[in-house]
Amino acid sequence: MKEFENIIIGAGIAGCSLAHFLKKYKDSILLIDKNKDVAFGASGAAGAFLSPLLGKPNSFKDLVTKALKFSIEYYKNYFCEYLTNCGTCRIPKNREDEDKFQTYIPYMDFEYEKFEDGYFFPIGSIVNPYEVCKKLSKDVQKLFNYEVTKIEKEDDFWIINKEYKTKNLFLTTGADISLIDEEYFDIRAVWGQKIDIITSSNVEINYHKECSLSKAKEIEKNRFLVSVGATHNRFDKNMDNTSYNLKLSNINNLQHNEETKNIMKNDVDKLLKKANDIKKLENIEVIDIKIGARASSIDYFPMVGKLVDSKKSIEKYPHIKNGTHIKNENLIMIDNLFVLNGVGGRGFVLSLYLANKLVENVVNNKELDENLTNYRLFSKWAKKQKR
Repeated sequence: MKEFENIIIGAGIAGCSLAHFLKKYKDSILLIDKNKDVAFGASGAAGAFLSPLLGKPNSFKDLVTKALKFSIEYYKNYFCEYLTNCGTCRIPKNREDEDKFQTYIPYMDFEYEKFEDGYFFPIGSIVNPYEVCKKLSKDVQKLFNYEVTKIEKEDDFWIINKEYKTKNLFLTTGADISLIDEEYFDIRAVWGQKIDIITSSNVEINYHKECSLSKAKEIEKNRFLVSVGATHNRFDKNMDNTSYNLKLSNINNLQHNEETKNIMKNDVDKLLKKANDIKKLENIEVIDIKIGARASSIDYFPMVGKLVDSKKSIEKYPHIKNGTHIKNENLIMIDNLFVLNGVGGRGFVLSLYLANKLVENVVNNKELDENLTNYRLFSKWAKKQKR
């Protein structure tokens, strides 16, 4: 059985960010993914746009603002070759949206100015998802095309498929939470689609209205590469017979069935319609389509850190189910099992910031913000349980 001090399951932006920051302190790290390379799931299908969250003050907006400031600086310092900091024009989608924007003005966290039909934020950027994930994880040992079907605790170690053992296990598996046997750990899969197009129209900055449109990259005279993303699909029915199946690997390399193709075609049409509502795009050729499932928690906050052992905690404190408050530090935790999940559509904004926080928590015992930890989900769930 092969042994590592730290194993990370999931090589999207969350897992690769975690590997990067862990590497600053540890050498024994294995990064595992069921796909054939990094960023082959939701991260590869992401638009990877970096832009502010607008609104009145609240905890989530504060988190996104802190994460965006941290991430932009980190990308500039370490991944500048994969960062395009050209600014983003945010365009209100209707009169009501414009009215809302006006109420947000006193609470803006970033510089902006009126521009065309919207508002230009100089901080707005985009990164290359694959290249960023590849560089983040470049000094870490990897195991690809490997499906983890079982994790179990033996003494002080986590055993993976009875083939690998580790002291610390990190789960960054996104919308597929089948390895976590805790009912309170609730994730919603929001399937998104991103397309790359060739057009004769030059888009000079990033735009966002009902979709996002990237700054164009000229690939030859009068031919520009532009990314458009993303759609948002939540499927109520079972999609296991399609490519919208969380258990599949390398989904964007599969031969899709007709149901999948029809959904993808409809989403392409939606994206192109929304993109043309932002900028008139001429001579469009769709050259790439990617789908992926974003992971969103029930309260939209990320989930970071150790997991509460619900069975043992309720056995010790049965009155939790009556609403009795138990201090977080008194709950029973699952030892040496950590998660970084629920980053949703802001993965390339949040993941660097959260991975750094988690590593500092694990290695240097620095406290995590309670808004990020799994205590909140457990407490809400426990109060709904019947005796």
